[in-house]
Amino acid sequence: MMRLFKLLTALAIGLAACAPSSHILVGAARPPISPSDVKLYLQPPPSFQEVAILNASANSMFGTGGQGSVDKVIQRLKEEAAKLGANGIILEGMSDRVTGSVGGGSGSSSYSGNSAVGVGVGGSLGIFKKTAQGRAIFVSPDSTTTPSPAPTPSAAPTPSAAK
Repeated sequence: MMRLFKLLTALAIGLAACAPSSHILVGAARPPISPSDVKLYLQPPPSFQEVAILNASANSMFGTGGQGSVDKVIQRLKEEAAKLGANGIILEGMSDRVTGSVGGGSGSSSYSGNSAVGVGVGGSLGIFKKTAQGRAIFVSPDSTTTPSPAPTPSAAPTPSAAK
């Protein structure tokens, strides 16, 4: 039992030591802004300045974490971008991977002259990490003009009926 406690304590310390987000500065940082002002892009906007390459992650037990893990990773990307003054993130990818597992088991047996009985129980749970990568960008307010609507096709002339 003490060995299991030590293992779980070491695991908790190891998970706490993992940085949930990081960046590599590739452009000019600006004054920090609020994470709520950071917009997520799936496609690059027409005009922007690249600020940094971002990575963020979230750990979960038992499964990949679902939408809650996705939301947590996106929020961490936004917080990291906001620290750098970037008002946008181009999301480049998201992945799940198993980073470890914790298991345990116990067994017991009993026997007598004519019979024997054995019982065992074991279990394990996975530790998953959801990771996202993106580029922190600054989109100038001047370049965020809304595109003009597509022109409507003009009506083609109809041939007049021959008489």
